[in-house]
Formats: sequence, structure tokens, C-alpha cells
Amino acid sequence: MYNRFYLAAAAVAAITAFPLAATPALAAGATAAPAVAVSAGPALRLADIEVAPGVVLKANVYTPAGADAENPAPLVILPTSWGLPQIEYLVQARKLAEKGFVALSYTPRGFYGSGDRIGVAGADDVADISKVIDWALAETPSDGGRIGTAGVSYGAGLGLLGAAFDARIKAVVALSGWGDLAESLYGGGTQHLMAAGLLDVAARLTGRPSPELTGMLDEFYKGDDIPKVMDWAALRSPATYVDRINANGTAVMISNAWGDSIFPPNQVGEFFDRLTGPKLLEMRPGDHATTEGLGLVGLPNDAWDDTHAWLERHLRGAGNGIDAKGPVLVQPKLQDGYESYPSWSALTGSELTLGLGDENLLRTGRLSGDAGTGWRTTISADIDSGASAGIIMISPTLEQLAELPPTVALAGVKRAHAGVWKTGRLTEKRELRGTAKLRVTVTPTAAEGTLFAYLYDVNVLGVAKLITHTPYGFEGKQAGKPFAADVTFQGTAYDVPAGHRLALVVDTVDAMYKENNPAFAKVTFSSPAGDPARLTLPLR
Repeated sequence: MYNRFYLAAAAVAAITAFPLAATPALAAGATAAPAVAVSAGPALRLADIEVAPGVVLKANVYTPAGADAENPAPLVILPTSWGLPQIEYLVQARKLAEKGFVALSYTPRGFYGSGDRIGVAGADDVADISKVIDWALAETPSDGGRIGTAGVSYGAGLGLLGAAFDARIKAVVALSGWGDLAESLYGGGTQHLMAAGLLDVAARLTGRPSPELTGMLDEFYKGDDIPKVMDWAALRSPATYVDRINANGTAVMISNAWGDSIFPPNQVGEFFDRLTGPKLLEMRPGDHATTEGLGLVGLPNDAWDDTHAWLERHLRGAGNGIDAKGPVLVQPKLQDGYESYPSWSALTGSELTLGLGDENLLRTGRLSGDAGTGWRTTISADIDSGASAGIIMISPTLEQLAELPPTVALAGVKRAHAGVWKTGRLTEKRELRGTAKLRVTVTPTAAEGTLFAYLYDVNVLGVAKLITHTPYGFEGKQAGKPFAADVTFQGTAYDVPAGHRLALVVDTVDAMYKENNPAFAKVTFSSPAGDPARLTLPLR
């Protein structure tokens, strides 16, 4: 498993890093260039910002034409993504400067030419944001009363953490960031192995991981002391400091993707609902950083358009209507339009509960309102059934760009290694919005194990498209003793057409995650009369 995983992670990291190799001077943070003005447009300078003795961060600064000490401009700080240098934001920073902002992008500690080692949004990284602001106020015509941050991925998380500890930050745009890092790494009681490994490989290729980071990753992979890793991750989670963000009154815009393989949607939505200041959450199809990626090279992009509008509204007072879009703006999967909701939790207007029924001769159970109870079905663990969440950074991106979600022939799913239930043909379209939930009684032959649940849209040919999925890990159970498993899927927005069927698949192997099923283990699913197995669907 580890070999297959690292090959996939290394390939993705290499693809990500390849374009940067073509610009070695900028990637290293060259410092010899003076400010460059193009006609009457913004002026660009490269800068070294010393944030601690011997620790210099490499930065680019765009200054708008006409800004000076008498006419200071609002300031936007743009920390770069994990594994990318400050050239990441050249296009968007210039656009911000053309709109009258001082736009300063910098490479965080440990990456490329910036000093020190990678600390993963630790105390030093958060303090660096304030020191970068201090430098900008001293060295550029910036207005200390109008300061914001914007960033993708790592830069998004740093911006949110910075706003918790520096009240000067009035507005934040977090694109493909995290609210709860612990939940992102270990949601569903399962190690998100491929996501952690991708970050690990990218850090080693583009920077210098700290001993603390490598130690925590080793602990995470082994899984011997997960609580220690989760405590470390909680200190790096904006959700831990949401009260501070609220007390500062920071205006927060968040944009994420339904299929984000690194920072999945539930932890973002739950964090968002806890914010009390001006706020906007946008959810679109795609994977980590893919929904805003094309905007980084200047192509039309809704996420970056709204980023500019949010900063203009909350740093310049522009009456551009961006506040009226949300608070939650949703683009359903496989669709182009948007829907507006008052909160993340309000995506679900009603619920439909379907029972899990006994298997037929083809080992497929019913999924219906009158499925019945008293049945049992047993599967062998630790063997792939054919159901899958897909490939990190590839499958959700194909869904976003080509409307090709992870797909499987339902008849080909190995029933010896998966429980399968499906509905009859739907007589009307079902608009799924929010988080589906599964409750089923599980009897394992081992004290620990891992399940993976998938919800599929099945067409008339039996081709099943993945709607959403989730891992579910358990430990400390008594072998041979049943327990009720409550499984919460990742949130989604997906319309199942009339004439299609819904299918639920539960198995024990998925390449995206580390599974902890002992060899030769078995799992029995059942539906006792007093606690029937059921799938609860969130409807619009």
C-alpha cells in the first residue's frame, strides 16, 4: 500500500512543481531587482523581509500607481500555497494593485528561498503575518486601517490564523483552506493517508521540513499515538480560535470544493457556521485548489472575481453586492448555476430515510421505506471490492472539468467484500443537499477495523457515479459483539435524475486512506428490529 501511495503522491507533487523549475530565479526569491513600473500601472519590487534574526522571507510587492504617504492604499497580504513560491500570485496581485491595493505575496518559512524550516502554521508562521504587515506599513504606502489577507490552501489557513491573532486584519479570503486540520487528517477516525503523503512529498521536494513536522508525520503514518498528532493539528486549526476571529469582527470569505481530497467540506462548513461576522462560503465541484487554479494564470474565474469583490467591499467600502450572494453560495455537482442558502446547516431542507433490506440472489439488498429487519450479511475485509473514492487531485478534477466523477459498474462490485443496497428507479428527481447519514449494526471479528461508505447515482445501464463517500474507523470493540455504527458522509450538492437509482456500498479498502483491518477479518452487517439499519438522505 505504501509503495502505491507514494508513487501517486510523488507524481502529483512532481506535476505541481514542474512549472516552477522553469523560473528558478523567482522561485528562489531573487532580490537584486529594483522596483519596476510599467507605464502608469502598478510597480513591482522583490523584497527580503526579516521576521527573526537570520530568518528572511522572500516577497513580491505590487504598489498601485498614485499611492503615497498622503494617499495610502489598502493592503492585501498573500501567503503562498504549500510548495509554491511567491510568483504564485503575480497575476492576481497585479490585478489587485490595478484596483488600488498594495498587494504583497510572500513565501512562508521553510519553502524555497525563505529561511528556517517548515512549521505547518505554527506560532512562528502566524507571527510572521504580523511582521510582514509591520514591514509593509513601514516600507510601502499602505493604510494601517485597511488590511486584509487572501490565499490558496496553506495561504488560506495562514490568513485565517493571522486574523485570529492580529486585529488589524479586517478581511480574509480563504481559498481551499482548512477550518479543522485534525478533522482533515483524521476525519471518520481514519488516517487520510494519501492527503498527508501528498503534503509530505511536496514539502520535501520544495522546502525543508522541520524535525517537528517529520516527527508528527511519522507518528501519523504509524498511528500509534494519534491523539498526540491531533493535539498538534488542533493548535494549527482556525476552528480552535474562532472566538478570537469573531471578537475581531473579521469579514471572512471561504471558497472550497466538494471533492477536496485534502480539506474535505464538512470541517469547512462547520467552521463557517460558527463565524459571527460578515461571511461568505462558496462551494463548487472540484478538488483541492482546482476551483481557483485557472484564475492564478489570469483566466476567468468566479472564485477570484469574488475574492476581489470581497476585498473591495470590506477594505474600500465598495457597494458591489457581494454580501448579498450568500451567506452560502453553492454550485451543485455536474451543474453550472448557483444556489444561495442562509447557512451550511440550512442546505438540508428535509430528510428522507430509507431502510436497508435483505439481499436478493445477486447479493444486493433493498434500499427502501419498507426494507424490513432481521437480516444479516457478512463480508470479508481487507480486499478491494471495486468501489472507490478515486485518485487524489485527479478524480474530483475530472468531475469538475469533464463531468466525469469516479465511476464503477455496480454489478462488478465484489459482493463477498462489500455490502450493496439500491433503490428502485426513482419516480422523481432527488436534489441531495447536505450530509447523508448511515446507521447500521456492525459485528466485527476483530476489535478494530475500517469501513468505507459510498453513495452512488446509478443509471439505467447500471453505471454508478460517485455522489459522496466517507471513511469510518472503529477500535476498542469486542470481537463478535455487535455495535451501532453512525456514519456521516461528506456534504454534497447533487441532483439524481428521475429514472436513476441510488446505491449504497460499504466495504473495507480505499487507496485514499489507511485501513486498519486485520488479515482474514470479517464484518457482519445487520438490522435488528429495535434499531433498523437506515440511510438518511438530505434533500433540498
